[in-house]
Amino acid sequence: MAVFDTPEEAFGALRPVCVQLTKTQTVENVEHLQAQLQAVSDSALQELQQYILFPLRFTLKTPGPKRERLIQSVVECLTFVLSSTCVKEQVLLQELFSEISACLYSPKSQKPAAVSEELKLAVIQGLSTLMHSAYGDILLAFYEPSILPRLGFAVSLLLDLAEQEKSKQIKIAALKCLQVLLFQCDCQDHPRSLDELEQKQLGDLFASFLPGISMALARVITGDFKQGHGIIVSSLKTFYKTVSFIMADEQLERISKVQPKPAVEHRVAELMVHREAKWVKNTSDKLTILIKKIIECVSGHPHWKVRLALIELVEALLLKCSQSLVGSAGPLLKALVGLVNDESPEVQAQCSKVLRHFADQKVVVGNRAFADILSENLHSLATSLPRLMSSQDDQGKFSTLSLLLGYLKLLGPRVNFVLNSVTHLQRLSKALIQVLELDVTDIKVVEERCWNSGPLGASETAATQPRSPMQRRYFRFFTDERLFLLLQQVCQLLGFYGDVYLLIDHFMELYRESVVYRKQAAMILNELVAGAAGLEVENLHENHIKTSTEELREIVTSILEEYTSQENWYLTTCIESEEVGEELTMKQSGLQAITSGAHTCQVTSFPAFSKPSPTICSMNSNIWQICIQLEGIGRFAYALGKDFRLLLMTALYPVLEKAGDQTLLISQAATSAMMDICHTCGYYSLQHLINQNSDYLVNGISLNLRHLSLHPHTPKVLEVMLWNSDASLLPLVADVVQDVLATLDQFYDKRAASFVGVLHALLAALEEQSDPPKVDESDTGPDVEPPLPVQIQIATDVMERCIHMLSDKNLKIRLKVLDVLNLCVVVLQSHKNQLLPLAHRAWPPLVHRLTNDDPLVVLRAFKVLRTLGGKCGDFLRSRFCKDILPKLAGSLVTQAPVSARAGPVYSHTLAFKLQLAVLQGLGPLCERLDLGDSDLNKVADACLIYLSAKQPMKLQEAARRVFLHLMKVDPDSTWFLLNELYCPEQLTPPHPSLHPVQLRGTMGQGNPYAANVLCLLQELQ
Repeated sequence: MAVFDTPEEAFGALRPVCVQLTKTQTVENVEHLQAQLQAVSDSALQELQQYILFPLRFTLKTPGPKRERLIQSVVECLTFVLSSTCVKEQVLLQELFSEISACLYSPKSQKPAAVSEELKLAVIQGLSTLMHSAYGDILLAFYEPSILPRLGFAVSLLLDLAEQEKSKQIKIAALKCLQVLLFQCDCQDHPRSLDELEQKQLGDLFASFLPGISMALARVITGDFKQGHGIIVSSLKTFYKTVSFIMADEQLERISKVQPKPAVEHRVAELMVHREAKWVKNTSDKLTILIKKIIECVSGHPHWKVRLALIELVEALLLKCSQSLVGSAGPLLKALVGLVNDESPEVQAQCSKVLRHFADQKVVVGNRAFADILSENLHSLATSLPRLMSSQDDQGKFSTLSLLLGYLKLLGPRVNFVLNSVTHLQRLSKALIQVLELDVTDIKVVEERCWNSGPLGASETAATQPRSPMQRRYFRFFTDERLFLLLQQVCQLLGFYGDVYLLIDHFMELYRESVVYRKQAAMILNELVAGAAGLEVENLHENHIKTSTEELREIVTSILEEYTSQENWYLTTCIESEEVGEELTMKQSGLQAITSGAHTCQVTSFPAFSKPSPTICSMNSNIWQICIQLEGIGRFAYALGKDFRLLLMTALYPVLEKAGDQTLLISQAATSAMMDICHTCGYYSLQHLINQNSDYLVNGISLNLRHLSLHPHTPKVLEVMLWNSDASLLPLVADVVQDVLATLDQFYDKRAASFVGVLHALLAALEEQSDPPKVDESDTGPDVEPPLPVQIQIATDVMERCIHMLSDKNLKIRLKVLDVLNLCVVVLQSHKNQLLPLAHRAWPPLVHRLTNDDPLVVLRAFKVLRTLGGKCGDFLRSRFCKDILPKLAGSLVTQAPVSARAGPVYSHTLAFKLQLAVLQGLGPLCERLDLGDSDLNKVADACLIYLSAKQPMKLQEAARRVFLHLMKVDPDSTWFLLNELYCPEQLTPPHPSLHPVQLRGTMGQGNPYAANVLCLLQELQ
């Protein structure tokens, strides 16, 4: 179809269609006109606008009933014309406005006419397009007092549609059209920016509709959730844009006290509103009720976009109507701060942005009324906090604490007005203490122990990592981990904005007051210090001055003194007679040494540990208290940064003490604290930290060893130092080692266990050290022996003590002593003059451990025997053959039928581990000690049975290894022995004169030894 660019061309094409429509009003004629309009350019349409509109308007004005479909097509055609042209005459705008609105007029009722949804939608879009097509000045002239009745009809029509309609599309279209009518739409070009006078003129006009608009929208917003989030979001936007425009402080300031007489008829003048103080007060009171209802309903709405719109509402009303809606400030601020920790990141980000904007604009702090409202809200929240924390569920607690956090963020430094009230501070602290109460009934806390000595479980790179993760803890009154994070943030903000001295003193009093409050108070103190240092705190108030480093160091020093004092640091964390209990359990298990032949294991219940008792709870409580205090030391290190180095002399020693604690949680917490110290003080590893501070640590150990009854944990510090340091520490500790040995001799009965740990760490360090330094022989005479190197002298002294302690009645000590003895032999291997006499003295108690002790000890003693065999060789041969070999061989023979019959679970028993250890060790011992034929036969006879396929796989492998070693010592007799067991082939004599040799080993598939013997014979060939 050709396009008509000029008005003349267009007129020629459109005239017959317009005449036809004027004569006969039908849907077909309207559609014919609209089809013709598609081919006309916008400029030509603008010229012919009124001519084209005439037949359409004539159709709407014709009296009598009309078909809905006709009205709809006329309105749609009108909308098309208006979307392509501009309305330049005020009269035309007013008339079109009335004519389009009247399409939904129902003379019988106040509500919109009962017409089709399509017609309703067409009318709404027609009105919206009409208002957008009006020229700026014409549009403003339209909003004069005389238009009030017609505008009021359109507004009520749209509100009814938004409220009553079922169609979401119509509801949202009606709300958007309402925004257009009220000059609040989001279009870029419409409306143009208004000056003050124009704003006041529109505000006066729209004020008449405020009650109706606000109440209808409030009903929509607080209606059924099922209507969809889009409608609620649109209603919220319309509500806050309208209210913030009509109630804007800027406009209300310029309203005169006396109402000017409007030049309109009396009926219209009655509809006008004068926005003077009394009207503002009454309207504000009524709006406050609606706003409270809206907030109540919307703040917990499941859809995040609705909550986001609520933030926009709060921002608009508080920024533009802070004076006029002062009564709503409380609920509005409460709604805003309640969304600070919303689950939606978009809502959270917008909330933080608005809070920051408020802080920048000093909306709260600069507004006395708002600050007072917030302070009052915080007062009342602090008052009810203990009750809320004990009565609400986790979600309720989360909302309440989010609210508290938001108030603190908004008030900033003004929070001190609340904290300076003794009653409110007590209430706030009581609630925090109450909600942070830990659940200490879990027996696992006490049960989890560090059995293995060794370097602390921290990697070398960990010192360069950020802050150590916190240990998982369980609380009595909540399970949601988000609550603990919220509580941390609350405490940090209190420390950041509050009077830190006042808060620290208050919570230190609570810490000292009762053991019930101590753990919670320590957690709060840790976070207060972190907050005061500004760690992880978002500062919304730029002029706030942080606590100085000197003040912070004083505070930390005082807390450290309290934490590490005798009564708060050395708490009972395990049953004193623990070792006796363990000994008892071992004895009751029914396992004896391998030589006794008893291999049944009865599991006995131990009543003391069958259910958590008050003693368990108190020990758990103590463990958690120490962990929290250790965690605090790590936090303090972060708070002070490099300045924490000044406190290392007081802090490092107690932390090292706890790093060696046998309770796993405490040891882990101490290690984490040390990693935090490394990270903040510039040490690249734990070893570096210990080496750099070893001088005063060693000095402290030396002094405390002299008063061991007052400082019983001293050996632990030295043990941890030795495990986590290198050879550079040894010269420093050489003198302390002599003190340790002297103290061990003095307190052997009471302190043996802790000292054996130190000796173990010491020998492990000596073993790692490279070859001892060579002594210059020119310094000594020909007949004078050169002095022994320091480490050899230490190892000699330690081995002497071990010989005495091998027969200790405590199982743990015997096991540890055997470990130390093993290391002594390794360190002394190059000094036979020292090693052999000591080995001679150690032999009788070692034999006793091997032949008549707990299976665990036998295992450990056999390891020592292997090391001795490897390092002392011939020196042990006759002793081994006489004292030990017969019993080892006998036990292997006795135990073989048991293992052959056993199922898969047998491999987890001590009996199996003993068999395996003996089989694995016998081969190397036979080879190293170069045993004679008779002794080798004893070994071979005892091990042959383990080549059977009926034995567990691991025992078969170990037995094969024994024979591989025997082949090296005596291949011929080993070959003969194996063939006697299973002969894989008939041996033919090399010459007829020789008799054939018959070996007893059976041939065929049924022989259980076949596979292992074949494998060994192949190795031999």
